[in-house]
Amino acid sequence: MIHPVQANVNRFALHHIGIVVADLDAAMRRYEDLGFSPGERMEMPEQGVILATFSAGPGVVEIITPTDPEGAIARFLNKRGDGMHHVAYRVDHIAQELSNLAAAGVRLIDETPRIGAHGWRVAFVHPESCCGVLTELVQVD
Repeated sequence: MIHPVQANVNRFALHHIGIVVADLDAAMRRYEDLGFSPGERMEMPEQGVILATFSAGPGVVEIITPTDPEGAIARFLNKRGDGMHHVAYRVDHIAQELSNLAAAGVRLIDETPRIGAHGWRVAFVHPESCCGVLTELVQVD
């Protein structure tokens, strides 16, 4: 019998972690001081954020700061301060995964994918469905 975790090895793969910070430049310097290669910085006005991504083996560390004081990231920062925001998993067929999750009764934030950083197709799963962790699905193609 295949263990359930082993059965899902190819369905979900760790893609990135998202960390919210008040000072993006200082956070980027900290990660570079830790030995990460310089991060790739990008502005996403439609989401009210500026972010930087750092390669971390096969995954990515994504550091996010708000530009919209009324946006979700600003609210998170004001409530919790700097810290872990979400965990993201790569999937091959995001629309199908969302359909599967909805059919299983999982609470979704996004019922259809949208465009995220780097042109990735993304969708979020509500934290109450993932042990209190905001979870993102990412389709890279």
